[in-house]
Amino acid sequence: MCNLYSMTRSQDAIRQLFKVSRDDTGNMPSFPSIFPDGEAPVIIGGADDERTLTTMRWGFPPPPKGYQPVTNIRNVSSPFWRAWMKPQYRCLVPVTSFSEYAPEPDPKTGRKDIVWFSLDSSRPLFAFAGLWRPWTGARGTKAKPVEGDHLLYSFLTTEPNAVVAPIHP
Repeated sequence: MCNLYSMTRSQDAIRQLFKVSRDDTGNMPSFPSIFPDGEAPVIIGGADDERTLTTMRWGFPPPPKGYQPVTNIRNVSSPFWRAWMKPQYRCLVPVTSFSEYAPEPDPKTGRKDIVWFSLDSSRPLFAFAGLWRPWTGARGTKAKPVEGDHLLYSFLTTEPNAVVAPIHP
């Protein structure tokens, strides 16, 4: 998955569709473009099947030899993910669309276009499965790092379906 998605439905729509019993987001805005390390809504489970809507930053800290936050988890058999695969660290990430770069550059501009995907043209609400974790350190941009405790999430990904595969295998 490219590192850009959107979530433009209301928090009430999220609460209803995913049967959220607690909402910690306050007055949640629309999220037309969510990039790595940005904050976005996430649903986590709790005791007695309680579901909480909260906000977290997108991207786990990288493995020891990595350099960028990990936004998409594909190799779940890696020991790096073992601690976070437990049920208490599973989450749902509300989404209305996601993007991939076109496989070839636009002949006029020389740049790859962004191709958006959604369930249909009305961009209804759905969710990616994900993992979350607490983390302490600096997050945010180099110009404005935010030191402290953070909640981080990443998507679980798999082989693309027949719609996405021609754009991003």
